[in-house]
Amino acid sequence: MSSQPIRLAVIIGSTRTGRFAPTVARWFVGQAEQREDVIVDVIDLAEIGLPEPLGAEPGPEGAAVRSRLAEAEAFVVVTPEYNHSYPAAIKVAIDWHYDEWVAKPVAFVSYGGRAGGLRAVEHLRQVFAEVHAVPIRDTVSFHGARDSFDDHGEPKEAAEYAAAAKTLLDQLVWWALCLTEAKAKRPYQL
Repeated sequence: MSSQPIRLAVIIGSTRTGRFAPTVARWFVGQAEQREDVIVDVIDLAEIGLPEPLGAEPGPEGAAVRSRLAEAEAFVVVTPEYNHSYPAAIKVAIDWHYDEWVAKPVAFVSYGGRAGGLRAVEHLRQVFAEVHAVPIRDTVSFHGARDSFDDHGEPKEAAEYAAAAKTLLDQLVWWALCLTEAKAKRPYQL
């Protein structure tokens, strides 16, 4: 397997005013950037103009995002749970891109109330499987997210969450390396 670091796109899925997503994403990106086997690219869906209507040619922002997703070898979606599911912006991003997800691993960092965003993750697993991505099992989930972080944007149970992030990243890197190597030997057929 390659000794080159994988290109990881961390996608911030919430676009709401007053969102907590940047706090969660900043923490996770900090965990990922400590590793030598990962190069992180943060894609904040609140900062890009997802094109409408679906099927039209994307504008410059949409084309730039498409390129960044295509270059990524793995993805982490940072998602809250809205109404027992994930934000609409994530669905738009998934639907606007197809080939960019194919045969690449995707992991999830979720947050929310009592369920910690896990219902959103379960829905996203199905959607990503449909576009031929490979959802990995382990997630990082913040239950009662706003109460889980201190005033400096760090988890109050730092060691527990760091261990969960390490497990997620270990698995994600393994899958990314395996799938990249497999696609080089035998292109994935749709």
